[in-house]
Amino acid sequence: MKVVIAGAGGIGRYLAAELRDRGHDLTIVEKRDEAVARVGDGIRIVHGDACAPAVLEAAEVRSADVVVAVTGDDEDNLVVSLLSKEEFGVPRVLARVNYPANEWLFDASWGVDLAVSPPHLLTALVEEEVLTGDLISLLKLGRGEIELLEVRLDEKSAATGQRVDGLPLPPDSAIVAIVRGNRVLPARGTTALTEGDEVLALVPVMRVEEMREALIGGR
Repeated sequence: MKVVIAGAGGIGRYLAAELRDRGHDLTIVEKRDEAVARVGDGIRIVHGDACAPAVLEAAEVRSADVVVAVTGDDEDNLVVSLLSKEEFGVPRVLARVNYPANEWLFDASWGVDLAVSPPHLLTALVEEEVLTGDLISLLKLGRGEIELLEVRLDEKSAATGQRVDGLPLPPDSAIVAIVRGNRVLPARGTTALTEGDEVLALVPVMRVEEMREALIGGR
């Protein structure tokens, strides 16, 4: 997987090192000399302002699977996200929110597919966004034996158009909520799922693939 990270601060370097160690193709974009000097081995560096289209072009953003904007400036992260999505057509864009008051800005209108704050979530989320399509593991419960999943439905998803009580869910699993636009809906049995819904589900770790099949289907 090809990942371009904007920002070589502590979070950017940590994320880059983690993904490098997992065998991914990493590029960091950073304009500060002192931050560039601290980037680890095995990571390509593009020295420049990630808000400049020419710099992103040099970082080969156009061929990236994921762009992660993790600078310490929310405005920069939004600009990088918008350029990556609209100018370069990057499939998935993740952005760090530095100040909670700005979180409402980090949405699709700025090219952001997923906004995150806790740095320890970033590594897992970057890999989940690409490697599992539209299924994201949000957290583990029950001593790590239960996962809370977010599944984003599209027109081809198996669950789109189906009622919750008609889904072939795996044993010991449950749909717990549905995010539709800006609303959170209770997962009643009679609720029909639609394209664009974000479905939150609890499922045993050993049955994640069965849940994927029930909601997304075989692709």
